[in-house]
Amino acid sequence: MESSGNAAAASDPQSQSTTGGTQTEAAAPHNVADLTAFVQTLLQQMQTRFQTMSETIISRIDEMGTRIDELERNVSELIKETGGTDPSAAATAPAKVEQHES
Repeated sequence: MESSGNAAAASDPQSQSTTGGTQTEAAAPHNVADLTAFVQTLLQQMQTRFQTMSETIISRIDEMGTRIDELERNVSELIKETGGTDPSAAATAPAKVEQHES
């Protein structure tokens, strides 16, 4: 009988929050067992969303790294074609300092 009473209360517009609450608030648990199940479900959903976002971020970082590597190769090829020096090699080589005697 209690479950039919809860169903009637849930369908009654006056029993729902008047602050424009979400569906989660309207389905808020009424006893400790319901609260425990509700919190466990909510935490599981949050964990799933976090895992999905983490995987998405990692894959995008990997993709960005690949694109940067391709860009570096293309820049190096363009520098070689124009007869310039490779900036990565120039950065590692010690700079020559010329001193002018007056």
